[in-house]
Amino acid sequence: MNTANSLVLDFEKTIVEIEAKIESLKILAKEEDVDISKEVARLQEKLNRQLVASYSNLTPWQKAQVARHPDRPHCLDYVNHLIEDFVPLAGDRTFADDPTMIGGIGRFKGISVVVMGQEKGHDLETRMKYNFGMAKPEGYRKAQRLMSLADKFNLPVISFVDTDGAYPGVEAEARGQAEAIASSIERCLQIKTPIVSTIIGMGGSGGAIAIAAADRILMLENSIYSIISPEACSSILWRSTDKVKEAAEALRFTAQDLKHFGVIDEIIKEPLGGAHRDRKAAVEEVGNVVLKHLKELLPISGEELRRQRTEKFLAMGRNLPD
Repeated sequence: MNTANSLVLDFEKTIVEIEAKIESLKILAKEEDVDISKEVARLQEKLNRQLVASYSNLTPWQKAQVARHPDRPHCLDYVNHLIEDFVPLAGDRTFADDPTMIGGIGRFKGISVVVMGQEKGHDLETRMKYNFGMAKPEGYRKAQRLMSLADKFNLPVISFVDTDGAYPGVEAEARGQAEAIASSIERCLQIKTPIVSTIIGMGGSGGAIAIAAADRILMLENSIYSIISPEACSSILWRSTDKVKEAAEALRFTAQDLKHFGVIDEIIKEPLGGAHRDRKAAVEEVGNVVLKHLKELLPISGEELRRQRTEKFLAMGRNLPD
């Protein structure tokens, strides 16, 4: 699952230059049969230092750029790697199936679970297929159906959140987008089985919280979770998109901010240089942390889970730290 970077972020230019030099030396070694191991080792050490320097001091705007990186693992990467015997379930039993909302049943490290999440796609073809990760009302009604199924058969729910927001098109509004999101949040709070949700990239607006009103909310360290994008915030407050960096600072949407505010429960460390540099390692670490929280929740009774989950969200706005 390792991948070459298809997008060069502004602050990664030096990193990419060093990576290119290392790759060129490796190609030269194969063609000329020469020993360049010492030079490669020197450059690799320099690369690691640069990665640490860059990624230990990311600004909120830079974190937003990393969260949007097209090479980050997406929902299906997690499902395919972590869920055995996955059986996808389609349709909302009301209107249609929304391919954006991935959902089904399977086994997670030996535990039978219901899984759901937004899929963005990795290239133009798949991004169009999955509507760039923006679910329509039928997607959120599918999520409700999946949660009801989990409740009926006492199966824990695992969700992977990665969306800029719910689809804002006219047809989505006509089919009751707001009601679908609100009902999905309500269903999250009602069911008596554990819910563990992970923000794996973008956690945008109601489209994210619709499947993230969970017992445990986890975030990859370079993901973001916010009511609005920096661009939209800048347009509203400053009537210009030139203030995206200021908007990103003001929104306090990083994993570190949200852990401080008590909105999320744990930050999941990413591989050096971001999840897009080592997708397999990122997916495996998410799996380990989700399993830890799931094991803590499984012994708790259904009524107590529901009570604690409701209280968790009611308490969020009462005593926010500065």
